[in-house]
This record gives sequence, C-alpha cells and structure tokens, in this order.
Amino acid sequence: MLLDTIEENRFDAVFGGARRDEEKARAKERVYSFRDEFGQWDPKNQRPELWSLYNGRHRAGEHIRVFPLSNWTELDIWRYIAQENLEIPSIYYAHTREVVERDGMLLAVTSLTPPLEGERVISRQVRYRTVGDMSCTGAIASGAVTIDEVITEVASTRITERGATRADDRVSEAAMEDRKREGYF
Repeated sequence: MLLDTIEENRFDAVFGGARRDEEKARAKERVYSFRDEFGQWDPKNQRPELWSLYNGRHRAGEHIRVFPLSNWTELDIWRYIAQENLEIPSIYYAHTREVVERDGMLLAVTSLTPPLEGERVISRQVRYRTVGDMSCTGAIASGAVTIDEVITEVASTRITERGATRADDRVSEAAMEDRKREGYF
C-alpha cells in the first residue's frame, strides 16, 4: 500500500501523474499537495500555489505528493508521447478483446471481472484511455492503433478519460475526493 511504503521509507515527497482535467477532485490539487501524518488530503488546507514559488516545508510525519503534470491535459500527454517518440504499453492502442457492457462502460472479461448474470459477452475493438484497477476501469470502443490516431480521437472527444472509463467515479460526485481524503493517492 502507498501509505505503508511512504512510512517505511520515510519519504518526504512522492511524485504522481495526476492531471487536473481528469476529475473534479483532481482539479483542486496543487503541484505540491500536502497530506497529513495519516496520508489524508484536506483540500481546504492546501497552501497557495504561486507561479514559480513553492513552499515545500512540512512537519514531521507529513509528506507531499508532487504532481508535475497537473496542468497538462490528456491531449498534451499524447502530443508529448508523439514528440518524444516514447514507447507505451499496447493497452493504450486498439485491440480486440472480450468485454461486457455495464452501466454504459465496456469492461474486460477476465477471471477477476467475470460477466454478471444476464450480461452478454461481446468481442469488440477497444483501447484503454487510463490504466487502473481492472475491476473498475473500462475500455472505449476505438480503432486507434497509432499515436496519431489516438491524438485525433482524444482531440475530438468531449468525455474525459475518467468520465468515460472509471466505474468507481460514478458512485458519487465526491467519490474521488473521499478516496483522496483516505490516502488513496
């Protein structure tokens, strides 16, 4: 678990890849996002974020989560991948897999995520916009098999990657914020 690793190694800071455009609770994050000694996040107790001045002081037991890509968008990420010709996992490109449609999302059929009673397994060309816990991360129907095709697809969509693919965010408007308060990320 993340909090155990932070405590065991006595880290003062942990870097993450969260972006403000991903989800409402993430929009409240700062580049330097302070957590208390229990790893909990309080959005009302974050320090002001000035353009080039960062206050990294913290008390014993507290730590900082640093999100250097916070102001980037999903499209920025893909353009950077293309510009630098970075190799990425194939799951981000379209491939054929067995899925079920559940709550408007395409969820992979695996031993950990079997179809529920009454769900029909279908074979679809899909890709993942985000990678997370397979029990709550869905795929999107897509034919994008190159970086340029993904960029075109991302540039034209009006649904955020989390909005399109994360079942756990559909629990409530505050689901992500609640998990962050508990030290989730």
